Amino acid sequence: MSNKVLASAALAAVIASGVVAPAEAGGKKEKCYGVAKAGQNDCANLAGTHSCAGQSNVDYDKGEWKLVEKGTCSKLGGLTKKEAKEMYNSKNS
Repeated sequence: MSNKVLASAALAAVIASGVVAPAEAGGKKEKCYGVAKAGQNDCANLAGTHSCAGQSNVDYDKGEWKLVEKGTCSKLGGLTKKEAKEMYNSKNS
């Protein structure tokens, strides 16, 4: 019985930490590039140098994204995926 309690508590902690946020996004959140602080990105970056949350090394890297409330990305100074890709591609051309 205690194993079930521990497993439930661990799952609750992971959900609360936001690690599973992309799966929960539904229609209320959107990816916003360039607003995540180092170590606070939600998943893989545009450069393909990592594929996991929390692995960004630079604050506000335009290739890193974070889920934000839908409609708030531009207010935060962020970019859509298309805008971030265009910026990334022009920078690396």
